[in-house]
Amino acid sequence: MSVAIVTGGAKGIGRAIVEKLAKNNHKVIIHYNTSNIKAEELKKELINKGFVVDIFKADLTKREEVINLVEYTNKTFGQVEILVNNAGIDQIKLFTEITDLDWNTMINTNLNSVFYLTQEITKKMIKNHNGCIINISSIWGIVGASCEAHYSVTKAGIDALTKSLAKELAPSNIRVNSVAPGMIDTDMNKCFSEKEIEEIKKEIPLGRIGTVEEVASCVMWLIENKYMTGQIISPNGGWVI
Repeated sequence: MSVAIVTGGAKGIGRAIVEKLAKNNHKVIIHYNTSNIKAEELKKELINKGFVVDIFKADLTKREEVINLVEYTNKTFGQVEILVNNAGIDQIKLFTEITDLDWNTMINTNLNSVFYLTQEITKKMIKNHNGCIINISSIWGIVGASCEAHYSVTKAGIDALTKSLAKELAPSNIRVNSVAPGMIDTDMNKCFSEKEIEEIKKEIPLGRIGTVEEVASCVMWLIENKYMTGQIISPNGGWVI
């Protein structure tokens, strides 16, 4: 039974990944920052089903809170063998209207947080000569998105980090991959109207948006396939090929 941390694990894609890992006999720390009610509810639900999970609140933009998360996980369940960097934010805004605060908040939340936590985790993974890191990026990190320049930059950065670390950490038996979803049915996309969603569906060869369960299944496959590293897998219905 491996030990896993899933950041932003209380809702959306993160929740689906937590559920998938728990059901596959992994001990899971569900990280959250602001979604405390949803985190508590998910913890209670999974424990009632007999799964081994716990929750931990941390602002991942602060190194000291990241260290606290890692230490708590080690004391509660043992050394982390699986890390899923899922937590992140989005913002739709014209490039010319992005403020310094917008830019820095996006970089800190989506990219610096991944740097901090991955660095703290890999220090111990290297000693144990074992580990699996899955970064949740985005289709927009691959092709870029209009009116989401700062978001796209962070996701492209995550993919670049994935490839670099896959090479650097492979000799220590640590695999690093990214999952870059396309349009997925989550709260992040609730800003689109039904009409806009229908227009997007027309652009997707499979004719629909994806589900969080489909993304979680992709994550699970990357965890189980021991020969996969340095890859950017994009479940996007053929939207980008």
